[in-house]
Amino acid sequence: MSDPAQVLRDFKPSKEFFIGIDSDGCIFDSMEIKHKECFAPMFIKHFHLQAVSKYARETWEFVNLYSKDRGANRFPALAKAVRLLGARPQVQARKVRMPEIAALDEWLKRETKLGNATLNAEVARGNAGLGPVKVWSDAVNRTVEDIVHGVPPFPLVSETLEKLNQLADAMCISQTPADALKREWAEHRIDKHVKIIAGQEMGTKTEHIKFAAKDKYAPEKILMIGDAPGDQKAAKSNGALFFPIVPGKEEESWERLFNEALDRFFSGNYSGDYEARLVREFDACLPEKPAWP
Repeated sequence: MSDPAQVLRDFKPSKEFFIGIDSDGCIFDSMEIKHKECFAPMFIKHFHLQAVSKYARETWEFVNLYSKDRGANRFPALAKAVRLLGARPQVQARKVRMPEIAALDEWLKRETKLGNATLNAEVARGNAGLGPVKVWSDAVNRTVEDIVHGVPPFPLVSETLEKLNQLADAMCISQTPADALKREWAEHRIDKHVKIIAGQEMGTKTEHIKFAAKDKYAPEKILMIGDAPGDQKAAKSNGALFFPIVPGKEEESWERLFNEALDRFFSGNYSGDYEARLVREFDACLPEKPAWP
């Protein structure tokens, strides 16, 4: 099986700057519809959580939308949601059996390319414990394809992409499956603004930046734009800069990026106090722990 990430390793700079951009919740206002209408219902259906559906939905949404885990790959997010849900007293009182996730935990420990292809190969090799995870993940993909259409990019996204293309090589860096990314970027005709669309099949966001940009551009000339702590971590792990699209303040964030932050980045005045101030605001908007007891 050829390595999907090879295209990132082979990537050659054509500009002085590199900008990585997340997709769901960053370019598109699609996090809410995907998690509330696709992921959570399939979580309840395929893991037989109907008796605690209210708590299952609340837990799924906390992990994936309203906490520091926002934007995580679906498979670690599934393990986290199962653990949090199983620990809730209301769920324990109803004696609902939690999904068995030992096989998922074992797979998460050794696999970095957490995607449908690696999952399918694992199940095909006889890993029966991952069978229910594959059924759920496939159902999520079908539901996303069925339901998520006509969700445009946030205001000013197209103008910002055009502006940054003048001086930077841009790339989509995401943990969404590549098929969905390509469909969504093409639907709104913004795929022309990026050199590569990198999804979960090419590894983690940290690996995407490492393979495509690290040591090919000066660290202060690499910027990651994202709406989740995972995007910030991917930037910092590679010594790069980070611009937050703040959840709940997305429009203001894009205005700030278009009107001032991009110019600061290109002129070398972004790192230091300016970046730190943006990161503090971002950090304050997502809690670590849920509010429920």
